[in-house]
Amino acid sequence: MPHEQMNAAQVATYLAMDLREVIKLASRGQIPCRKLGGDKSPSDRFRFIKSEVDHWIETQMHTLNRQRLASIAKSVSDHHGLDSEGMLLCSSIPDGGVDVPMHARTREATIRELVDVADRAGMVYLKAELLEEIREREDVCSTALIPGVALPHPRHPVEYDIVESFVVVGLTHSGIPFGAPDGSLTRLFFLVCCKDERTHLHLLARLAQMLHTPGVLDELMAAEAPDTVMSVLQRCEKAIINGEI
Repeated sequence: MPHEQMNAAQVATYLAMDLREVIKLASRGQIPCRKLGGDKSPSDRFRFIKSEVDHWIETQMHTLNRQRLASIAKSVSDHHGLDSEGMLLCSSIPDGGVDVPMHARTREATIRELVDVADRAGMVYLKAELLEEIREREDVCSTALIPGVALPHPRHPVEYDIVESFVVVGLTHSGIPFGAPDGSLTRLFFLVCCKDERTHLHLLARLAQMLHTPGVLDELMAAEAPDTVMSVLQRCEKAIINGEI
């Protein structure tokens, strides 16, 4: 439900946060919510829209450590009744869904090339509409928040634009100006497109957790072929599932 409402206690459980931290953030206007009137308990003084909470935590993921990301991934999967132990990311990358090296040199060309890869992999119904959704999300706030990496995606689930939820990976040998806050260039791209919000945040949390694993980003940046990228991702995701990292 895109407009699902939560109180502070439910948000704390959903994001594996301390209730006091959620209330403090809400009181300071640092997390999107609406303050309610009347004499209510601290947990019920604020109302949160789940889709707004999802978008907020997306913008915070680059600041979180692997343990926090793992907790969020599990809590989100529990909330939606999803399997937190499966190969979520790697199973979402279709055959032909890794583009190495990319040839794009601008943000617009990068988005187009990633969508073209998804289209050739048979994952796209409405190409023009999907492109516009991704552009609009990047115009709101760049997804190039992890140094050297961007996670472009539509702001909302695209139920009718795609065949099924997917991730497409692209890597350039030279960096692209993709709007990183510090002005740095971006080389590694994960296009994340989901048909429903049930998997969106869980998938982003798993991916961020993998990218925060020591050595993984360096291995991905050094990859010369699609098979190498997939090998690194599969090894990392299996290690996370098995509790090895």
